[in-house]
Amino acid sequence: MATYCEVTGRRPGFGKAVSHSHRRTSRRFDPNLQRKRFFLPGENRWIRLTVSAKGIKTIDAQGIEAVVARLRSTDPDVRRRLGPGRRD
Repeated sequence: MATYCEVTGRRPGFGKAVSHSHRRTSRRFDPNLQRKRFFLPGENRWIRLTVSAKGIKTIDAQGIEAVVARLRSTDPDVRRRLGPGRRD
């Protein structure tokens, strides 16, 4: 699974875990990523995206069609995987 959100671009953060005795060890803060299927009514097909919890809320607010159109215009990896879209 990819370690970044395809909608928001969130990636793992890095920091230190601090024990009770204050020893510091490196750790990684991973975003809450989900592999989720969305239906594109304009193309009459399902797509699968790796999105964070905030990315799911963004899709709910803006709509899947608008988010996919923005992804296709800005992210070449997503454009290659999802295809160019419908040209009317």
